[in-house]
Amino acid sequence: MEDFHKTKRLPPYVFEQVNRLKAKARAAGADIIDLGMGNPDLPTPRHIVDKLTEVVQDPRSHRYSASKGIQGLRRAQVGYYERRFGVKLDPETQVVATLGSKEGFANMAQAITAPGDVILSPNPSYPIHAFGFLMAGASIRAIPAEPGPDFFLALERAVIHSVPKPIAIILCYPANPTAYCADLDFYKEVVAFARKHSIFILSDLAYSEIYFGDTPPPSVLQVPGAISVTAEFTSLSKTFSMPGWRMGFAVGNERLIGALARVKSYLDYGAFTPIQVAATSALNGPDDCILETRAVYKNRRDVVVESFGRAGWPIPAPEASMFCWAPIPERYRALGSLEFSKLLLEKANVAVAPGIGFGEHGDDFVRIGLVENEQRLRQAARNIRRFLETGHETLHNVVPLGASG
Repeated sequence: MEDFHKTKRLPPYVFEQVNRLKAKARAAGADIIDLGMGNPDLPTPRHIVDKLTEVVQDPRSHRYSASKGIQGLRRAQVGYYERRFGVKLDPETQVVATLGSKEGFANMAQAITAPGDVILSPNPSYPIHAFGFLMAGASIRAIPAEPGPDFFLALERAVIHSVPKPIAIILCYPANPTAYCADLDFYKEVVAFARKHSIFILSDLAYSEIYFGDTPPPSVLQVPGAISVTAEFTSLSKTFSMPGWRMGFAVGNERLIGALARVKSYLDYGAFTPIQVAATSALNGPDDCILETRAVYKNRRDVVVESFGRAGWPIPAPEASMFCWAPIPERYRALGSLEFSKLLLEKANVAVAPGIGFGEHGDDFVRIGLVENEQRLRQAARNIRRFLETGHETLHNVVPLGASG
């Protein structure tokens, strides 16, 4: 049976291949240490859960909610941006609540894309950045994920050689999966380029609060004039360990936010009201829980870098995010990231995300999520050490991707 038009544009979901093997191994009794999905394991802070349970007792909160977000929630997001970035926003015209940043990106793509439009998207990058636009009928032109000189050379080439001219540039810093970070000087150059060429900027800032140095990651909206071309997406999933609550935001340019709000008004009635009220409590509440979460991820990062390094797998220490972007050990690099991930699952009982799932330029890497406690991370390192010490004996069992037999 043929695929439908939009699903035909999507490549095979490589993470599903690893997930199937993971489920099979667990069913057979294997103790799999799952570092594959960016699924926070920390509990949602108590005061947020308490607010949810309080509000859910009121039958009036069970009715349809507001698609663009209840007013108190939008005001709370305005307060967050002013405190954290010094950016002033209008809660009525420049903020819309989304069902996580992923839904926000997908519906923004639906709102602003005409068939054949060109979008500039980092490669490797989080899949929705490109595929949300592919499903909306756009063409994707890859740009480097690292914020350096090559990034701007790629932008210049894209404007010269793309027909039609690109309509949007996607940014994601701190980056998923690479953990690259951008500074305000970089954002100033991007904003200048975007304004010069009348191109929108769509910035994914989901990891704004998971950083390990002294300098917090900036928002592109801090650049003077950025709001004339920019929409930015944030999420409570990582900051407050609320992934299943599906609560995020898009803020910025009124035209972009208005288009997104209009599309959403046809598609959903917003998140369940008690979730929106609890999210308001999160944004307006104390930040002790954010500091604790940040400290947990920093400690886990240090454990992975130290213990995996001693196991024979050197891994660069990320400055931010909840991921390590790990180069595949040289001996196994020719396998590609999907086959290496399968091998790691089979021989070390450790699940990671294959880099190819984030774009072809990620195929020499795997993404390691900091989503298990320190004891489990050290166990993963011990398993990997045993695998690396005996790995040459198991390589013949693996058929590289694309090979026959």
